[in-house]
Amino acid sequence: MSRAVTIVRKPAVKADRVVDQVSLNYAARSRRHLHVTGEKGIAFLADLEMETVLNDGDAFRLEDGRLVLVKAAAQPLLEVKAENPLRLTRLAWHLGGRHALAEVTADAVYVENDPSLAELVRGQGCTASPVERPFQPERSIHECAHDHGDGHHNHHGHNHDHGHEHHDHEHGHAHVHDHHDHGEGCGCGHHHKHGH
Repeated sequence: MSRAVTIVRKPAVKADRVVDQVSLNYAARSRRHLHVTGEKGIAFLADLEMETVLNDGDAFRLEDGRLVLVKAAAQPLLEVKAENPLRLTRLAWHLGGRHALAEVTADAVYVENDPSLAELVRGQGCTASPVERPFQPERSIHECAHDHGDGHHNHHGHNHDHGHEHHDHEHGHAHVHDHHDHGEGCGCGHHHKHGH
C-alpha cells in the first residue's frame, strides 16, 4: 500500500500533481496515522512524521510525489449565537476553560454537537442550533505549524496563557500534556499547575 509521510499546505499544492481527493472530518484531519481511500479509489496509509492538523485545501504527499487533496467534510455541530457580543465573549472564555474545540466566525461560534456543551451554551444565555458544516476550530496559541524538517517533535514549552481562547487540546495531537505538578512558567510571571 502507498504511504504518505508528509503534507503539503494549500498555498503550495500544485493542481497538476493532485490525483485524488478525500473528505475528512476534523478528528480524521487531526490524526497522524490513518488508512485513507480517495474518491477515485486511491488507497494509502497516512503515516505522518509529526502531529499536525490538515486544513481544507491541504494535501497528502504520497511517496511517489502524487498529491491527494483534503477537503473538510461537513459534520454535526452547534451554531451558537447571542443577542450581544458580551455573551459570546463570556461563552468563549468558558469554552476555553474546558479546552473545548470552537470555531469563531464574525457572527457565531461553532462547537461540537455535544449535550454538555449545549447545556453550557444555554446556561450562558446563548442559543445553540444544530447544523452540518465543515469544522475548522481555532488552534491554541502554542501550536506550531509542524512543517519543520528539523526533527522538531513538539517538545517545546507550551505557553499556557489562560487569558486567551485556548480550545484545542483535543486537536488530535498525541502530545501528552505531562504537566502534572511542575508549575510550568508561561512568561506571564505565573506558574500554572495542571492536573490533566
